[in-house]
Amino acid sequence: MSAETQELTRLANTVRMLSIDGVQQANSGHPGLPLGAADLATVVWAEFLRFSPQDPGWLGRDRFVLSAGHGSMLLYSLLHLFQYDLPLSELKNFRQWQSKTPGHPEFEHTVGVECTTGPLGQGFANGVGIALSEKMLAARYSEELFGNRVYGIVSDGDLMEGITSEAASLAGHLALGNLIYLYDDNKISLADKTDICFTENVAERFLSYGWHVQSIDGHDIGAIRGAVQAAVDERSKPSLICARTIIGKGSPNKAGTSDVHGSPLGEKELNLTKAAYGWPEEPRFLIPEDVSAFCSEIIQQKNESHQQWKANFEKWSSANSEKAKALQAQTSRALPPSLKGELLSALEPVKSAATRNLSGSAIQLLAKSLPGFVGGSADLEPSNKTLIKDSGNVLSGSFGEKNIRFGVREHAMGAIVNGMAYQQCWFPYAATFLVFSDYVRPAIRLAALSHLQSLFIFTHDSFWVGEDGPTHEPIEQIASLRLIPNLYVFRPADGLEVAMSYIGALQMHDRPSALLFTRQDLPSLERGTQFQPEDVLRGAYIVAQPEVTDCVMVATGSEVSLACEVAKLLASEGTRVRVVSMPCVELFLELSPEEREEIVPISAKRISLEAGVTTGWERVVGSTGLSIGVNHYGASAPGEVLAEKFGFTPELVKNRVQAFLSSGR
Repeated sequence: MSAETQELTRLANTVRMLSIDGVQQANSGHPGLPLGAADLATVVWAEFLRFSPQDPGWLGRDRFVLSAGHGSMLLYSLLHLFQYDLPLSELKNFRQWQSKTPGHPEFEHTVGVECTTGPLGQGFANGVGIALSEKMLAARYSEELFGNRVYGIVSDGDLMEGITSEAASLAGHLALGNLIYLYDDNKISLADKTDICFTENVAERFLSYGWHVQSIDGHDIGAIRGAVQAAVDERSKPSLICARTIIGKGSPNKAGTSDVHGSPLGEKELNLTKAAYGWPEEPRFLIPEDVSAFCSEIIQQKNESHQQWKANFEKWSSANSEKAKALQAQTSRALPPSLKGELLSALEPVKSAATRNLSGSAIQLLAKSLPGFVGGSADLEPSNKTLIKDSGNVLSGSFGEKNIRFGVREHAMGAIVNGMAYQQCWFPYAATFLVFSDYVRPAIRLAALSHLQSLFIFTHDSFWVGEDGPTHEPIEQIASLRLIPNLYVFRPADGLEVAMSYIGALQMHDRPSALLFTRQDLPSLERGTQFQPEDVLRGAYIVAQPEVTDCVMVATGSEVSLACEVAKLLASEGTRVRVVSMPCVELFLELSPEEREEIVPISAKRISLEAGVTTGWERVVGSTGLSIGVNHYGASAPGEVLAEKFGFTPELVKNRVQAFLSSGR
């Protein structure tokens, strides 16, 4: 064994011991992956990964994605050893309250963690998004500066998840040669051996996707080094290195079994495992001096590479001032001062249009004004109106374009957009029908948890989809999205609200937004003289205000104009109704109690009107209010027929309101 291999092996064993000590101290966690995959990770971090602990967020770095996030102690150990701001005390505090070492890695919670992984397959798809982002930056600005790579470790569980198939298919199609995944092929899952449910030929599967595939012994340092170098040299295809490993390697009684996957070794087995590696039982969390010195040498090399990149960047900026200016604008995600006015000028005058069409007009303007505004649809661009007309398609060889054709891959689409959002230099959007938000939901949840500025555009937002029938008519989806903390759901009623909803979503750098648009035409609203467009960003505002009010009717989207018609009918019969448009419930609920009271008084009889389930509206209208909605699935018929059958005509809603007011509730 060469001296270099000995040093790498010693480093890998230190990672192993730190990991099993952390899991044992927490009495919770997954020791099997760190014991089995430490050799893979060590070679990547020591010899290939471009990073700087002094500047963990620099644009020129490579990314490391631990898609198998249950093995988080592997990553935390590496971050500590390579002198990121993660002290040893945090490794000792693994999985404890307010620690920087949670059970699965979390973006911006722990320095050096590039994306939030845990639900299997998400990290795999995030990495595809990051790799695509780097290709797009390189095409726009500099191949030399942004020749960044994404390295990652993926597990059997990752490869079983359907999202991985979707993401891998698209990565192969796009020929993302900067994406390198090491497959920890240990043939053990949490429950048992994988062959009870997973016997496919993974290598052939990925070859069919257009990937560069290699198979190696995952504990042979030389073989790992050679395979990663071959993957680096293969620039025209993403790479999968199938590394045969032993889960829990070194554990005398648990290695190669599911017993070591998701449970601590136990004190006795912990000590036996340390003995197998020639490691002292005490002290716990031992870092040998020679390993610290070796890591310091590596860090010095990494920092020198970082400084060289910065020097090259300065030269490039001086020689390419316009590109450098555009890059700065893109990375700042600042909105041009004129953008709001331009959107309002384009959309507000439209007297009647489907909000999906108004959104389509907004997208054209945003794509011209914002260098980072990019995205696409799950094969529904003609229906979603999300195609950027003055741009071509993002493809291998044309990464400088803006339209990303995701194909019918909704789940991967959401996670890939999140991967781009982790770069914090894009306004990336994903689009499909609202009913298919169920397919995107896991990625939406992680975007909200990770505070990502992902934009999720959903059209065909109610039973007005009509003839396609109940499979395509969203009923519970709006309420379901509103249940996700830190997600802001916008359902605009006309062009002005569409414009301001986009402004709101683009201003929120630390949270995702869902923007919901209609298939059917809606009229432009008539608003009072006191109204200002910024009122939309309070989440709710008064549209129609009689001098004296008998009740308040709160509506969203397509139901706001319906509420206005109902108010006119009721006024003709002597009932005075305040109509409130609430394009974003979340923003309204963030107002102070006094501000909310100005719009929807608690003392008033309150009614909500929305073409979806009524669950959640009690937050606005109270337990004694009336919520008019659709608490059943749709049907196949023209939208106008369904409106009558479901009680969403002006006359039928008026009757419901009158019955409620006369009931004395």
